[in-house]
Order: sequence, then C-alpha cells, then structure tokens
Amino acid sequence: MQFIPVLEFALCYALFALSTYAALSTGILSLAAGAFGAVAGFMSVHLLDLGLPFLLVVLCGVVIGAAVSVVVSLPILRLESHYLALATLALVLITRVFVLNVTALTGGAAGMVVSRTVSTWELVLIVALAAWMFARLRRSRYGLAADTVRQDANVAAGLGVNVTQVRRTAMALSGGLAGAGGVMLANVLGYIGPDSYYIHLSFTMLAAVVLGGAFHWAGPIVGAVIFTMLPELLRQFLSHGEAIANGIILILIMIFLPRGLVDPVRFKHWRNRARRGKDDDLGQPVLNAGKGSPRDAVTLPFLIIGRKRGGGE
Repeated sequence: MQFIPVLEFALCYALFALSTYAALSTGILSLAAGAFGAVAGFMSVHLLDLGLPFLLVVLCGVVIGAAVSVVVSLPILRLESHYLALATLALVLITRVFVLNVTALTGGAAGMVVSRTVSTWELVLIVALAAWMFARLRRSRYGLAADTVRQDANVAAGLGVNVTQVRRTAMALSGGLAGAGGVMLANVLGYIGPDSYYIHLSFTMLAAVVLGGAFHWAGPIVGAVIFTMLPELLRQFLSHGEAIANGIILILIMIFLPRGLVDPVRFKHWRNRARRGKDDDLGQPVLNAGKGSPRDAVTLPFLIIGRKRGGGE
C-alpha cells in the first residue's frame, strides 16, 4: 500500500467529515457538504490558474463555502428533522445539474484537470488547524450552546439561547470546512467532474462521523481515516471480497461500539474505573450515555447564562 496517497485522501475526507459533524453538533442532519465542496473546488481551479498560492486558495474556498452555506441556511433552517436532511440532499443533486450545464466554469461532463500545487505537509497543517479550532470551540460559549441545542432545541430557546443563530453559525462552519475540503480534494485528485462531489461523498462522510463518534470532534477524523485506509489494508491480504470484509468489520464496530470509536462517556467511565482501582457497575455513566452526550441538558443552559452574566453582557 502506498501510504502517502492514502493519507492525503484521508486528510481531505477528514475535513468533509468535520463539516458534517459541525452541522450535526447542533442537531442538523446535513448532507450538503458535497455541494459546498463542489462550489469551492471548481472555483479553486480558476484561482490556481491565476497563480495564487495553494493556502490562499484554501482560504478563499473557506470563504466561498461559508458564504454559500449561509445563503442556503436561510430557507433550509425553516425545515425540521428528515425534511431538512432531504433538502440538503436535493441541494447536492441540484449542484450536479449546475456542474453539467455551466460548462464555462466547470467543464461540463468532461470536467476539469487540476494542476497539483499542494504538498502533504500543507494538508496535515490544514486538518491540524481544523482540529485545534474544534478543540477550542468545544469549551467555548458557542460549544456549550450548540450542545444544548442538539439535545433539546425547545429547552434551549426557553432559556434564552438563540437557536436559529447557533444553527446558522454551525452551517457557516460546515460550509467553510467543506469548502476547504473541496479545494484539497480537487488538488489531490488532479481532476474533478460532475461525480467528484456527488451523493456518495456525503453519505460516506456521514457514515464516517457515525463510525468515529458523533459526540467529539476527533470522531469524524478517526472515522474518515478508517474509511479511507481500511479497504487499502484489506486489499493487501484479500484478493477477492475485500469490500464484503470491510462491510462486516464496520458492522461489528457499530454493533459493539454504537456511540462510535471516540466516545467521551466511555473514556470517562474507563478513567473513573482506573482511579477507583476496582470493577464496579456502570451506574451513572450509562444513564448519561443514553442521553447522547456527556453533558447534562439541564445544567448547560445555566452555564451559558452564567458565562454571559460573568462577562458583563
């Protein structure tokens, strides 16, 4: 297995998975990461032709993806539940129609060739910056508000949290990450066409978030790396049926680790057991695990309000 090319694809997919996680962290099941990535990816080809450095083009991709996602969020956030998910899925389908028909910008069905200008260390740097940002956001006022909105939007609204604003911020964050991922993927692939950012990408990244863990920012990165590298590893040992083996392994992981590989509640329980030095029953951590987050949905809003008062706002 050629490690470096596989690692590069894993880094690109990690940003798309983080994009899906950013929306999911506020209770939005969005499949629109492919659409945002496509807009930024095709625009990056023209920006690179102008001679702009790659990192500057990535920054432009972040701005383009975030701007498009904010515009899209205006009508989409009026929907709820599966209707919202279907709307984002429709957005991916609409984007492909535009790619096929706006040939002056996208090359149409023939696609566009991309001259590679990125290095592996630049990809690592971008993903590391995204991970650092999520680590900072997790304990911030926005992170606490997003966690509360995800658990119960009605309770959050009743306690003074602006649910629409929090979700719109999450969509902007999702679009920005997808835009950066779209630029990176175009540069790594060397060619982009109508199917480069199609439905399979959105569903794969959603599966990566579920597999890695939807309750911590590290989960999507781990899930994206596994989804990228596992088929390549199996191909070294199996001449046939590696896709079946890949599916079986993923199903087993989901059965025995339903909250994903990265689960703060599980890690907290293991740490508590190690400190006590004895095996006890699961107790309160299991109750928290059933609620979908290690934080309590009732105390979080008061923490947010307390922070606002303490800050003099």
